[in-house]
Amino acid sequence: MQILGPDTLVFGVDDVAACQQCLKDYGLIEVEASATHGVYAALDGTSVVVRHDSDPLLPAAVGRSPNIREVIYGVRDAETLAQIRAELSKDREVRVDADGVLHSVDGAGVPIGFQVNVRRPYDAPPVQVNVPGRTAQRPANHVAANPEAPLPVPHTLSHVVLFVPDVAAAEQFYVERLGFRVSDRFTGTGPFLRPAGTNDHHTLFLIQAPAAMIGLNHFTFHMGSVDELLRAGRAFADKGYKTFWGPGRHIYGSNWFWYFNSPLGGTLEYDADMDQHDDHWQPRECTAAEETSQMFLFNLRDPWFPRPGNH
Repeated sequence: MQILGPDTLVFGVDDVAACQQCLKDYGLIEVEASATHGVYAALDGTSVVVRHDSDPLLPAAVGRSPNIREVIYGVRDAETLAQIRAELSKDREVRVDADGVLHSVDGAGVPIGFQVNVRRPYDAPPVQVNVPGRTAQRPANHVAANPEAPLPVPHTLSHVVLFVPDVAAAEQFYVERLGFRVSDRFTGTGPFLRPAGTNDHHTLFLIQAPAAMIGLNHFTFHMGSVDELLRAGRAFADKGYKTFWGPGRHIYGSNWFWYFNSPLGGTLEYDADMDQHDDHWQPRECTAAEETSQMFLFNLRDPWFPRPGNH
């Protein structure tokens, strides 16, 4: 099944205004906004929707508010949508709304949806890095560091990470029913999964957790480069958002990361430069630990400059 990855993440929250401000500060484009809901998009049209947790338009809650209420996946075409509808209708309710979006639940009971993808082309300038021994990518007198440049906008929705009460059952659903593949696995924690329509290392990571914790762990959008990640993260931190983890670089997926606390019920991440895998890739497995989760980790510090007597 040609599932590309998450198109839209839908949240039920108790403080709509704080979540709206957070998503704008993160760098997403405000598409819709009212006192009760908001829609915030990346350059390619993938998005986050926030609604008050009492909104009747939301699917039933699976955990404590604020929390994710639905993951809507983008698929290649109408044929894929029909395949998914036929498959899921075998043993669970599938509802089709007025916009043609399929709605159901996954193997952990988390609401999921599917739609013909909304992703649109956009301009992504090349990342020009000068490497000794190779022809310079940036021409003479062209500077890379410009403090006056506009802050970068996230490019596309990357992945979502969910706490689930039965990770084996949830994995089985995505692999056997929807054609996801396991890229890597943390023993006793859960699998990194990618659907057939993308080579991204993962668009979904499942974590075994008590039933009371079911719902969001974190979500992230791809930035265009490490430079964009660091500039966006620094600006986000300057607005008062607290770093949860990072910046650093993961081992599984190789993506650079920077996580922040958020009012959406979990953490919010920036990522960049994720590995690409095809069906020849052999999954790795290890126990999740500090030394297996990150190549290196920087600690955010206040700006510093050497002065006489300051050693």
